[in-house]
Amino acid sequence: MPFVFDVQRAREETPGCANVLHFNNAGASLLPEPVLSATLDHLRLEAQIGGYEAADHAQKQSEHTYDAIATLLHCSRDEVALIENATRAWDMAFYGMRFQAGDRILTSIAEYASNYIAYLQVARKTGAVVEPIPNDKYGQVDVEALQSILDERVKLISVTHVPTNGGLVNPVQAIGKLARQHHIPFLVDACQSVGQMPIDVEQIGCDMLSATGRKYLRGPRGTGFLYVRRAFLEQLEPPMLDLHAATWTTQDSYEMRPDARRFENWEGNVAGRIGLGVAVDYALNWGLENIWRRLKALAYQLRTQLSPIPGVIVHDRGVNQCGIVTFTIEGIPPEEIKRQLAAEKINVSISDYNSTLLDMESRHLNTMVRASLHYYNTEEEIERFCKHIDRMAETAF
Repeated sequence: MPFVFDVQRAREETPGCANVLHFNNAGASLLPEPVLSATLDHLRLEAQIGGYEAADHAQKQSEHTYDAIATLLHCSRDEVALIENATRAWDMAFYGMRFQAGDRILTSIAEYASNYIAYLQVARKTGAVVEPIPNDKYGQVDVEALQSILDERVKLISVTHVPTNGGLVNPVQAIGKLARQHHIPFLVDACQSVGQMPIDVEQIGCDMLSATGRKYLRGPRGTGFLYVRRAFLEQLEPPMLDLHAATWTTQDSYEMRPDARRFENWEGNVAGRIGLGVAVDYALNWGLENIWRRLKALAYQLRTQLSPIPGVIVHDRGVNQCGIVTFTIEGIPPEEIKRQLAAEKINVSISDYNSTLLDMESRHLNTMVRASLHYYNTEEEIERFCKHIDRMAETAF
């Protein structure tokens, strides 16, 4: 039986589809109507009755967000913390670990700059060492190479699941298996993968995982979350605490919360959190397997139609490739490509050298166009996009 996805419904429930051809979903997706309505409704309630009072009124909706994320990740609600963005969620986990001189932090060559800067900062302070895991011939983390370099000094394996600069999907499940076997903490940056594909933290075997709401989950900006495995929780000391994360018990003592909310702080964007929960429910309603299947098919079509265009080079790597497609046109700077597309109401973004420095340097790349698809994009939009790219490429020769 052929796979059928209700694209018409997806577009009808996405108001922005009427305005733009949006291939910047790895930046921020277009909000679906249910998410937009839930977020705006709460903001209106705050304006009408007051922020604290609106939060009390919407407590059930806010709490539901934890349940929705737990369902999405296949974990328990007490293993979920709601954080204002994926970077801070990742920071709360990473900076909660303790390192000392000689400790090894292993990461991927395609690691995101924010993460790598954090590694370097901690290494500078503690004397720990940051070591990139070699890639295999497909450009993804080489699991066999990882196994060969593990020893008792490795105190963390930290990998970006889907790098920001291409369609690569790193083999986190195989990495997690090794991490469990050697009792090494495993941190996954799932910023670009959550919402694109099914994510099961038990199958991955990670101790910590961070993600955002604004990308493939189609939630509001300024939302994110952190998963911390219950059995690993006591091994982490949050880098900062407040009266939400801990209780002041005596004049000179406090007690941290017993759940992952010890990584949160008291003040938060309640409307955003409610919108995030609705976005997760919305994704679950479509089915992550269905979303993943649709995204892979669309991205395959885009790569297939871009590749034959003279002067166009598609730069995606990996055995499994996702909905992010990166490319260049010989003789035309990516910023100019983005500008010309924007004039046609087509949204893309740019992946720069310093966002994934090791990977870009190893491939002798400076910058690329990033076209990132979602399930509400259409085959016709891909055709239109490629026609524009074809015309640009012609002018370069």
